[in-house]
Amino acid sequence: MDLGLRGLKALVSGGTKGIGRAIVDTLAAEGAHVALCARQATEVDATLAALRAQGATVVGRALDVSDAPALQAWVTDAARELGGLDIVIANVSALAIPSTEDNWRKEFEVDLMHTVRMVTTAMPYLAQSLHPAIVTISSVSGREIDFAAGPYGTFKAALIHYTQGLAYQLASKGIRANTVSPGNTYFPGGVWQQIEHGNPQLFKDALALNPTGRMGTPQEMANAVVFLASPAASFVTGTNLVVDGALTRGVQF
Repeated sequence: MDLGLRGLKALVSGGTKGIGRAIVDTLAAEGAHVALCARQATEVDATLAALRAQGATVVGRALDVSDAPALQAWVTDAARELGGLDIVIANVSALAIPSTEDNWRKEFEVDLMHTVRMVTTAMPYLAQSLHPAIVTISSVSGREIDFAAGPYGTFKAALIHYTQGLAYQLASKGIRANTVSPGNTYFPGGVWQQIEHGNPQLFKDALALNPTGRMGTPQEMANAVVFLASPAASFVTGTNLVVDGALTRGVQF
């Protein structure tokens, strides 16, 4: 299937590792032009170099997405560098799980407000696009009460509500908005590898909950995100696509 992404301009936060990097790689492989950001300049530079060596059109910047002026400047500058924006993918998470006041603040600023600010700043460019799409990254922890209930789960649930509201509000303008809720996703250097070594019992318990007997991969999550972002999903808006290998048991209507 041709996803129709060639030449479209995509914005991805947290694009140097894990799910974000897989999203960037997949968009680039489909011929999209990509602007990415991440916290570490060395990781941004390495990602850009690797993709450019493959012939991809990519730009990037190191920034803290909780810094509102820096985030807004990046979105505006990326639109100028790419010549517009068609796709906005908000991927960064604070991954703040313990219920402390500082973690509540981090989750609000990083998971929720970085998404809101990305979308709001990009909206004038999306309004001019022929194929405008927004994809936000939530989590199965936004759908059910698990070990991440508290700051992380609460704001992941808020992202689903925010995105479905956008879908309804923007449908008449042709701007689509969807959410992807990944299940447990394992990759080198990721949180589940850290748990595997730091808290092996929690890792064992989490693995046992999934009837597939394994965790997901960044590429499996990216495949869902990129499809929803593409013109191939032109009549899909307001959905929360759960990609978890049947981990969650609740029925999603």
